[in-house]
Amino acid sequence: MAAYSLSAPAVCGKVEALSEALAAVVGSKKDDRGEKAQALADVVKAYGGSGIAAFASSTKLMEGMMTVLEGSDKKKSSEREGVVAAVSAILKTCGAPVEPFLVKFMPALLVLLADKSGKALQTAAEEALTALVGELSSQAKKMYALPACVDKLGSDQKFQTQAGALALLLKIANEAPEEIGSCMPELVPAVSALLCDAKAVVAENAQKAIEAACASIDNTDIQPLVPSLISALKNPTEVEDCIFKLAATTFVQEIEANALAITVPLLKRGFQTRKTPVVRMCARIIENMAKLVERPRDVKPFMPTLMPALERATEEVSDPEARTVCGKAVDQLNRANDGIGMAPEPPVAELETTLKAYATVATAAEDDVVATIVEFVGKQGMALIDARASEQTEWNSIVVPYYKVLVDAATAEAIAKGYLEKCSKMMVAEEEEEEDTDAEQLCDCKFSLAYGSKVLLNNTRLSLKRGFRYGLVGPNECGKTTLMRAIANGQVDGFPPADELRTVFVEADILGELSHLSVVDYIFADERIRNCAVPREDIEKTLASVGFTDIMLKGSVSHLSGGWRMKLALGRAMLQRADILLLDEPTNHLDVVNVQWVENYLNGLANVTSIIVSHDKGLLERVCTHIIQIDSLKLKTYKGNLSEFVKREPKAKSYFELKSTALEFKFPQPGNLEGITSKGKPIMKMDGVEFTYPGVHRPQVRNVTIRVCLSSRVACIGPNGAGKSTIIKLLTGEIEPQVGGVWKHPNCRVAYVAQHAFHHIENHLEKTPNQYIQWRYEHGDDKEALVKDTMIATEEELKVMKKPFEYRWKSEDGLKEYKEKVVIRSLTGHRRVQRGTKADYEYEVKFENKPGTFTVWLPLDKLDGMGWGKELKKVDEKVASRSAAFQTPLTSSNVEKHLENIGLDKEYGTHCRIGQLSGGQKVKVVLAAAMWNHPHIVILDEPTNYLDRESLGALAKAIEGFDGGVVLISHNSEFTSAVCPETWVMTPATDTEPGKLDCKGDAEWMKEAMKEKVEIKKIEEVVDAFGNTVKVKEAKKKALSRAEKKKLERKRAAQKKNGEYVPGMNGSDDEDF
Repeated sequence: MAAYSLSAPAVCGKVEALSEALAAVVGSKKDDRGEKAQALADVVKAYGGSGIAAFASSTKLMEGMMTVLEGSDKKKSSEREGVVAAVSAILKTCGAPVEPFLVKFMPALLVLLADKSGKALQTAAEEALTALVGELSSQAKKMYALPACVDKLGSDQKFQTQAGALALLLKIANEAPEEIGSCMPELVPAVSALLCDAKAVVAENAQKAIEAACASIDNTDIQPLVPSLISALKNPTEVEDCIFKLAATTFVQEIEANALAITVPLLKRGFQTRKTPVVRMCARIIENMAKLVERPRDVKPFMPTLMPALERATEEVSDPEARTVCGKAVDQLNRANDGIGMAPEPPVAELETTLKAYATVATAAEDDVVATIVEFVGKQGMALIDARASEQTEWNSIVVPYYKVLVDAATAEAIAKGYLEKCSKMMVAEEEEEEDTDAEQLCDCKFSLAYGSKVLLNNTRLSLKRGFRYGLVGPNECGKTTLMRAIANGQVDGFPPADELRTVFVEADILGELSHLSVVDYIFADERIRNCAVPREDIEKTLASVGFTDIMLKGSVSHLSGGWRMKLALGRAMLQRADILLLDEPTNHLDVVNVQWVENYLNGLANVTSIIVSHDKGLLERVCTHIIQIDSLKLKTYKGNLSEFVKREPKAKSYFELKSTALEFKFPQPGNLEGITSKGKPIMKMDGVEFTYPGVHRPQVRNVTIRVCLSSRVACIGPNGAGKSTIIKLLTGEIEPQVGGVWKHPNCRVAYVAQHAFHHIENHLEKTPNQYIQWRYEHGDDKEALVKDTMIATEEELKVMKKPFEYRWKSEDGLKEYKEKVVIRSLTGHRRVQRGTKADYEYEVKFENKPGTFTVWLPLDKLDGMGWGKELKKVDEKVASRSAAFQTPLTSSNVEKHLENIGLDKEYGTHCRIGQLSGGQKVKVVLAAAMWNHPHIVILDEPTNYLDRESLGALAKAIEGFDGGVVLISHNSEFTSAVCPETWVMTPATDTEPGKLDCKGDAEWMKEAMKEKVEIKKIEEVVDAFGNTVKVKEAKKKALSRAEKKKLERKRAAQKKNGEYVPGMNGSDDEDF
């Protein structure tokens, strides 16, 4: 039951007095019109609430005044002036209580601005309107004045009415900017249509009105573009340029209806151009802006305009890529319209619902006066509800001035308080209840986050409590690592600063300038450790607690394996006494034992909060107390571990499944290898290899013998520090063995991705991935492959290489023989001469102090014996790389396509710098760069680090379809068992014994693989540097003429006499031809 009641005061005898006073005003002359109008107003005021009730309740008075105002007879213009004067006087004298009734005259007064009777009536109407709009509250301006003005902007209205309405809109925009901002969807189309009006006063007022309305846009991304947007609406020739300006904008802030209102008319015109680049750009803008919409109500008004244009473009645009962009925009716009991924929001306020809430506070009598006042207050209440206004003073301002006619002031204030209490429930949406816990709140902030030109998080909330362990999950490239780095770097708005909350980002990094230091000295030199004033003794004690021995503490930090580097990073974090640990893939490089150690360590941190990014579902299952999901640019926190989270969000299971859905990797297939007809024939091998790291008293590995062929699918497994990466480095030539031999087929190309993959790109962070690959292969060689220890000669080796030797040769006619002490200057190429012998290859040699045209061919064994072994390998590497270069020319478009084949979108591959990429994206860059030259063997050291499950599934599928050999190191048994039937098991070294290697595998599979023949594929087409596809035609053999045959016979005879004839090489018809 309502506590209050509203009823109109008695009006007995007052209506007649008011009627007489009004009649006097209507029939008055110009000289005494003002006096009689004021007399009417005084009568209304003198009667108080009864006078206002009498004035409002009298059909004769209200309808009579409306009838006069709506008349158009020039002879009765004085009557209209009298009513206008009466309206102005009553408003001025009685104030707010009469506003609910006088606003009904606004449409008629706007029409009078164009009355033909003369300037006097137009001026009087303008003054009355200005006064009325000025007296209205901001909420009444929105609910009554603004719709009345917009309604009079149509083409059916006279220009004076349009100009006057625009002037009033300008006044409203200046006096009630927040309210006009929410009305922009209705306002902008009506006003923009008049920007080019033939009447200068209309166009000028429209310009001022739209500029004032756009001042309500608080989106800093849109604000700088507002002048250009308005100018483009006024000048159609500027539409395309403005669209491209808009497309170049990085949108980060929330997009609201007012920002959309000024951009949608421009986008509509862009779609109407029917130009594919413009239409595509419009679709991209819509997609980007729709991602930042927080409330469906902001986008709903524009759906009838945007959706048909987008759907038509999706079907009609000729460019397939542009159609795809349009399709994505359609999907994103539908998501925004449906509120997918958005926080719940309260429904838009409706008059009926609002009046029902009012009725529970105060019962309104069935009376036209009461109904009009309550409806007037109700519509203003709707504006406050939609604006989430919860201040009592705001509600008092829309209730008390009007209810004074019905109740006393104290009661009116009490009713206003009740209205706020009831309506406040309509301002909030039902949200998930906060977790009831006594844990200390570490942070509770709302922020947005962008990555390059891509928005990752928009106006989202992050809440962290002490002692909880949060797993951060989300789809590929959603911004997990970027968020962690932003927190660590203090780039998240509202996150407590470092002097209040100590946050440590744990990453297994070894700084190059400190890599020569011992483990203890490396930690002691860390600036973060120095800032914490940690003594050396504590460093040694902490590192010992995580498993470092005395020998390891004194050893070089650069010799640590990936697993020990991660433990070193965790030890460093422990020393900083963090409040929050940010861990990005903490189990990377770790074996089962060390993964268990990490889990126990994290679970034992009672007062430290952890945020963990990991693709190890076991870790998230056993460690996490909460899961934070990134979805639709929002963070959403779920209580429980991974399995509890997946129960509530089943689609998230795809984050951790080893399978590829939409993502697909395509490895370039290797070319043919000369002399290799069977996939089981070794093309890389090591025999009896032994290697000892400098400063270590025993070998790391000893007596290692392995073979790699085109059919190899090998997983090298073993605990941390066993020497897995060491034998891979020996095999690839990164380091040289002290004992034993390593051999690789001279034309074999090898793609090697090291354990610490980022070292490949750490000096190129300012390049884009596309630029990096072009730099790496710009001369046809792989620059990374030419800087290995096995290809860089030492000072001693250079001295041996420069020793003179005696070389004999004959003149061209074979009659004279020469000999001379010569010094080799360089090797330029190689050729195969005798199949099936150790001297398979000869190398072209240039001598010092001889012309460049003087070159000779020397056998491999002779050059190797003269100390040129490393240069021989370098020549082999160059020749092998260049033989693949013509298959795919090194153009920007080809590299872009290649990066997409390895899972890196062109947005990141061509337009983002490497330094801006996430860990997973950087791994894809390194992998793509290594695969560019069509390798025969792919060697991956810990490829599963930083790659999500979808990427791992794509990688496994690409390996399955690859025609070359694959060797990989990984602690991910699920991945290795899926792709590798053969294993190399490393036994770790002890203090006295080196590590040992045991080769195992599926005998039946290996037997079949050894038998598989190499399918020699002829290249039928290539793509040139201009992007043209060129068909490769097989050369036709030309029959020799008699003269040519005799000439060839004489040449061969001379070659045989000089001992230069080699069957199958320089004696073939093909070569001579």
